[in-house]
Amino acid sequence: MRFEDLPTPCFVVDVALIEKNLKILNGVMQRTGAKIVLAQKAFSMTALYPLIGEYLSGTTASGLYEARLGHEEMGKETHVFAPAYREEEFDEILSICDHIIFNSFSQLEKYKDRALRSGRKVGLRINPECSTQVGHEIYDPCSPGSRFGVKREDFRPDLLDGVSGLHFHTLCQQNSDDLETTLRAVEEKFGTWLPQMEWINFGGGHHITRDDYDIPTLEACIKRMQNRYGLEVYLEPGEAVALNAGYLIASVLDLHKNGIGIAILDTSATCHMPDVLEMPYRPPLLDSGLPGEKPFTYRLTGQTCLTGDVVGDYSFDRPLVCGDRVVFGDMAIYSMVKTNTFNGMALPAIALQDKDGDCRIVREFGYEDFKYRLA
Repeated sequence: MRFEDLPTPCFVVDVALIEKNLKILNGVMQRTGAKIVLAQKAFSMTALYPLIGEYLSGTTASGLYEARLGHEEMGKETHVFAPAYREEEFDEILSICDHIIFNSFSQLEKYKDRALRSGRKVGLRINPECSTQVGHEIYDPCSPGSRFGVKREDFRPDLLDGVSGLHFHTLCQQNSDDLETTLRAVEEKFGTWLPQMEWINFGGGHHITRDDYDIPTLEACIKRMQNRYGLEVYLEPGEAVALNAGYLIASVLDLHKNGIGIAILDTSATCHMPDVLEMPYRPPLLDSGLPGEKPFTYRLTGQTCLTGDVVGDYSFDRPLVCGDRVVFGDMAIYSMVKTNTFNGMALPAIALQDKDGDCRIVREFGYEDFKYRLA
């Protein structure tokens, strides 16, 4: 099947572009000795886990189900962090996870001994109180009142026995200069305890595979922790694994006008690309321009009853007609994992594009997926 023959709506992930990203990440690992694991919260397409496992060290999870997914489908290192663990799930987490990271000293006190008896590596998330994000406060773990990590003023050195590593995650789609800034804050606030640790986890949010990403600065940060404190270094990017490697194909169902041309698509920002509304951001669209840049401007919208189900305004070289296909870019990350069936919207099919350009559908969804989600 060729790209133009796929049904709509459909997510398409390009295997060659995924592998290109993986080679960049693996290059960092080879040059520095650091370990990079996939943050499944951004991308968890298990059909590609065998390929990802050839290049990366394993997976990291935000809870039991993601941990199971990484353990069962990739079978390499499995890390987990949660703001709080559920008692009824913790034994299973112990059975499948190598690194268990706690968000607070109270969680550490509750579960540490069990984790150590199971032979697991125990870590603690710290809050370096160093905000480097601009315009994405919803994604800033160092913002005032954040629930993530232990601040210096609340640190309990008397409870560190058995803790082998520290974890911080403060970045979101950022370059390595922000990591460098954060690392200085980590050393300033928690450097006293770094020599007694075995490892440090830089968390995620590193846009390592972006064209303008400064890899030498990242590698200098890694080597600084290795050389100064003798630490093994982990990174857990999610977006970088599948950045710019996927598409969402949609079709124009109807055309409408209300001060601007309106195209109603068979996809939905609300259901199929919710980060468009949550971030918010305007996703790239192939063969289009900014509003007014090309002769014909349209507002691309979804099918749901939510008035704000709007993807964005785009311009085209010719008028749109019903049946036209539009292709959104960078749709492998977060969009796929956040889809929902609000209003009874069907989930998009999922396809892989092989290196020779051939496509194959790996999953299709129907009424039963909607019906039994809520029972």
